[in-house]
Amino acid sequence: MSNDYSPVPELNALKAFQDRFGYESYSECFGLDDWNDPDSGLASGWSKDPKFLSGLLPFARATGGGSFYALWKIDDRADLATLPVIVFGDEGGEHVIARNVRELFQLLAFDSEPSVDHDEVFFYRDEDDEHTAHHDDYVAWLDETFGLAPADEPDDIVAAAQEEFGGPFATWKSQYLSW
Repeated sequence: MSNDYSPVPELNALKAFQDRFGYESYSECFGLDDWNDPDSGLASGWSKDPKFLSGLLPFARATGGGSFYALWKIDDRADLATLPVIVFGDEGGEHVIARNVRELFQLLAFDSEPSVDHDEVFFYRDEDDEHTAHHDDYVAWLDETFGLAPADEPDDIVAAAQEEFGGPFATWKSQYLSW
């Protein structure tokens, strides 16, 4: 039996990093939670429909208020790291935020929690905002491990993800969500 965090190698690498440096210590309010936890809030906050729940794999806290990230099983691809990443807002709203796990990692390097509401999701960081304690370690890890740089313009990543997957996700979720 494997002791890996998840069936996603990229998330396993991030979990090893998080175990070394700490939850919420490398990207504002972000932390990996239990992999595909049935108590993630999906069933209590969105839908109890088994098809809805089986179509999403929750894995991380996105904000200090309780928003969270999940992978959307858009199809039956074997490489789960290539699935779109969805953010579920603690006060409502669910949006495609990244086309895959690696793009989410670039967003995390921006070091700002996403603002999520019913209509939109965006990132904002004031130039005077201090970085989390291990932000620089995370940026170095991201480059060394995946050859990726932080997102200079996180909204560009979000826009590209929404352009590719926003329509299909809206159609899919409308089967289960009534708002």
